[in-house]
Amino acid sequence: MPTPSRPKLDNTARTVLIAAALVVTISMGVRQAFGVFLTPVVQELGIGREVFGFAIALQNLLFGLIQPFIGMIADRFGPSRVVVAGTVAYVAGLVFAASTADPTGLLVTLGIAVGIGLAGTSFVVVLGAVGRVVPEARRPQCFALVTAGGSLGMFAVVPGAYAMLDAFGWRDAILLLALVASTMIAFGFALDGSRRRDRLTATAGSPPPAQPAGAVSLSQAMTEARGSGSFWLLSLGFGVCGFQITFIGTHLPAYVGDVGVAGWVAAWALGLIGACNIAGAYIIGSLGSRFRSRNVLVVVYALRTVFVLAVVLLPPSPAVILAFAACFGFTWLGTIPLTSTLVARIFGPRYLSTLYGIVFLSHQVGAFLGAWGGGYIYDLLGSYDAVWMAMAGLSAVAAIIHLPISDRPVVHAAAKAT
Repeated sequence: MPTPSRPKLDNTARTVLIAAALVVTISMGVRQAFGVFLTPVVQELGIGREVFGFAIALQNLLFGLIQPFIGMIADRFGPSRVVVAGTVAYVAGLVFAASTADPTGLLVTLGIAVGIGLAGTSFVVVLGAVGRVVPEARRPQCFALVTAGGSLGMFAVVPGAYAMLDAFGWRDAILLLALVASTMIAFGFALDGSRRRDRLTATAGSPPPAQPAGAVSLSQAMTEARGSGSFWLLSLGFGVCGFQITFIGTHLPAYVGDVGVAGWVAAWALGLIGACNIAGAYIIGSLGSRFRSRNVLVVVYALRTVFVLAVVLLPPSPAVILAFAACFGFTWLGTIPLTSTLVARIFGPRYLSTLYGIVFLSHQVGAFLGAWGGGYIYDLLGSYDAVWMAMAGLSAVAAIIHLPISDRPVVHAAAKAT
């Protein structure tokens, strides 16, 4: 349905929007580069792909498990502190990963420390900040712009990481990524714009802006979410997304080598995913303001089914891999602005970081299975074929379960109770 008006963003909203986009550009860009390190790390440490995959899986699972709590902290104390603390954990994990010599070190650094760091520098935290300072009519576009930042990071960082890996070796390359990640501290401080604006308004003698109609307490918001079938269907679908993108990000470089395609194709395929999703995330996310986000999600998952089947059934070649990367990449992070927009529409923006954090937990459970399960199945069967087919089937299921999702706001129930 068309948007009746397009209100302008004030200076605070623009500042928060730019800072949020820069944080996810760096955080997600570095994260998506981990796949290019799989082969050299496995070879030097003498471990199986399952071990490396489990470290990335643990990172994603921890990232998801603590995300609702991180969201509550950001809702209560503001996102800036969360981003700064998350950046410190992220950088520490990368620095110590560069000196690890055994699987345990890999699990503690890339798995636990980076997982905690990602939770503090993720979409959940920054979209919550953006959602509170932009008008509802502009949320889909603004969420899409922030999401596109994650794709820009993937496009910029992954080929650069591959070049650093080739020039300096994997240990020095990870240290250079840690230096890049440290810059998130500077942008994190700009995310508390809405809290500063409210304090200035109150100091000037005017009451703070009224909260939108919705749940008047976190417990009521949690109760409404728990009783909403749409909330759980949205979470399940997001879990499929997590499985897909994490399997591809972690195992595509190794898969490309397995089928006899040159290694540079893998790095550029991951970069191409990011490049295509710069446009894709914005276009797909913006469609949420013209059409029902639920219906756009159905189309996204249906298209992913086709793309995955194509890469499995067609003979492997650089052209097939890069075409798959371009097509799948167009939908890569497009689920994020649509899913977060639905959560904000149904439950309101006040506790968006918390509620979207719960939905994101499902995404990260899927991510755990994609990273670890991909390595486990490869070590068990000697190929990724079964994982590709499972991914196609899950994508079809995700398309179907989004059909009954209702985007009708339920927050009025809490308002009536008061």
